[in-house]
Amino acid sequence: MQHMPPLQGRPVRVDVVRGLRDRRGPVHAGAFLRERRIALDCTRAEFPRIFVHEVGHFIWLRLGNAARRSFEDVVRAELAARARGELGWSAEWRKNALRAEDIAGRTRRWREYCCESFCDTAAWLYSGLERHEEFTLGARRRRQRRTWFAEILGKRTLSI
Repeated sequence: MQHMPPLQGRPVRVDVVRGLRDRRGPVHAGAFLRERRIALDCTRAEFPRIFVHEVGHFIWLRLGNAARRSFEDVVRAELAARARGELGWSAEWRKNALRAEDIAGRTRRWREYCCESFCDTAAWLYSGLERHEEFTLGARRRRQRRTWFAEILGKRTLSI
């Protein structure tokens, strides 16, 4: 199991909220960045993966443009190679909804996909789960993402 890099920043409150929903329906969790709060509605078994994914949103926010663009390059190369799958449903459904103009224009749809892909990748790497039905990205692409995380995040304390 790979460990998440050290985190620093003001506290983030974590709440259990039963019946959690967004505009599309029921969800396992939500990160409220301005409130510095994470709301969870998941099982004990799903907690590590869902929690790390939500912490990923705080990391993404403070990652900086250069690192975010670098991650975009990784997923853009995957799309160009027609790589299938993702490391979580939140990224996969967004990936499936992308159009060529989203990628070329760096639209909100593209940026949200990249954020969710980053957070799902963090959850895959740091939650301690070896397998999950939502981990559908091929082994070669997983290795590339693992390398990106090690090179970009692995050698520093992350601000959240």
